[in-house]
Amino acid sequence: MSTRSSRRSFLGHAAAGFSTLAVSRLAQAQATAEPPPRALQVEHAVAEPVSVEVNARSIPNFEPRDRSRTRFGSLDYRSGLVLTSPYRGFGGLSGLRFLDGKGERFLAISDQGGWFTGAIRYAGREMTGLADVEAAPVLGADGRPITEKKLWYDTESLARDGNLVYVGLERVNQILRYDFAKGGTRARGEVISVPPALRKLPYNKGLEAMVVVPKGQGQPLAGSLIAFSERGLDADGNLVAFLIGGPTPGQFSVRRTEKYDISDAVLLPSGELLILERKFSWFTGVNIRMRSIPLKSIVPGALVDGPALFAADLGHEIDNMEAIDAHVTSEGETVLTLISDDNFSMLQRTLLLQFTLAE
Repeated sequence: MSTRSSRRSFLGHAAAGFSTLAVSRLAQAQATAEPPPRALQVEHAVAEPVSVEVNARSIPNFEPRDRSRTRFGSLDYRSGLVLTSPYRGFGGLSGLRFLDGKGERFLAISDQGGWFTGAIRYAGREMTGLADVEAAPVLGADGRPITEKKLWYDTESLARDGNLVYVGLERVNQILRYDFAKGGTRARGEVISVPPALRKLPYNKGLEAMVVVPKGQGQPLAGSLIAFSERGLDADGNLVAFLIGGPTPGQFSVRRTEKYDISDAVLLPSGELLILERKFSWFTGVNIRMRSIPLKSIVPGALVDGPALFAADLGHEIDNMEAIDAHVTSEGETVLTLISDDNFSMLQRTLLLQFTLAE
């Protein structure tokens, strides 16, 4: 076994151990209904707009055990980067949306109330690094950072509809809407109305992923905001999701299998909805999966399901993958971009991965 493999194995088990300890402590906190100390809420918060240096190291192979392999399920590996930064607020990335059709300019959000913007640089089809990265605090309606408000820091999900950007806050299960035409990341958030059942999702397992169905493309759900819970369960143990606005608002469920939880979702130009999922086990560590859900199957009261396109574990170059977006190249290839939340932990990594959807 190589030194690198040994190190990855150690870090995987160590991370698993720390994650288990964290889950145990969280369970105790939930049982007593006591929120985490305020100091922890803002430990890595972005205090003010600032330029950020981000360093990148290439990941040439998605599966180090077999460096000749490039196909994984229905995906072809393109390239990947390990991202690091001396800026202590960089990390915890939980949402990603491209601002152009080239897969270059991006908007990302950390789970401690911070915006990150910048551009991915390429050499041919491979990513080489990030440029022009800036951070800014996510602001509330009063123009102040939302991290100043009790529990309003866990910004886990991100959706975009032109200049309108939606941010989901998990622990309070609220959604903020931003008009980026009014100052970009300096815009102020407006709380939108959400279904009462969404507000009752479990603490720290609530609002985790959102997508907007664009208008003017003939989609039956055009104008709807689709919001997914991480592990809010219905009476049958399936994952709860919501249609907000649009022609048919209501609640539906996503079939839960193999104990996977939802971490993000993306709507492809083809109308196919992909959900990114993950699970953790002491024995297997972190696993991720991607499923395809037909958009036309989503209606109020439905139980939707779809085939798995991709799955990976700690034998691959993954971490706590929490965000996904897509773009289509000039050659017509659909490229999926994933990013991980390192939980601001020295045992975890911020990974930026790209795959081509092959089937």
